[in-house]
Amino acid sequence: MQGNADGSQVWFDPIGLRVRPGQTVRWINKDPGNSHTATAYHPKNFERPLRIPESAQPWNSDYLLPNESFSITLTAEGVYDIFCVPHEHAGMVGRIIVGQPDRPPADTLSTQTAGGKPIPEIALRAFPSIDEIMRRGVIRRA
Repeated sequence: MQGNADGSQVWFDPIGLRVRPGQTVRWINKDPGNSHTATAYHPKNFERPLRIPESAQPWNSDYLLPNESFSITLTAEGVYDIFCVPHEHAGMVGRIIVGQPDRPPADTLSTQTAGGKPIPEIALRAFPSIDEIMRRGVIRRA
């Protein structure tokens, strides 16, 4: 979790990541001027659409102050889309792929999914592609 000095831009870095089932992912807020969250897209989190595997448990890190961290172990294979609660409207989203997931229809990953509150267009455009994450393993902020 990072941001520029004046707070006008915020981001996850990496924005795309591939991990093995059972691997732990940790977010650290390295932005000295903002608090951030690492929150799964799930109806239990602020009525957001489901964008993690159905068998996965949703999470919300709550607000992390500078230098605080949050970790979660991901066991269900699939695609996990995440967002920062206060900065989703600024496109602060990320995607984690666990294992070798069955490919969801491409249109559900770049557009709105059924249910929940709509995702801001800037956030939809920010998600890295599944193919690129599968190929490279890690996608850093452009």
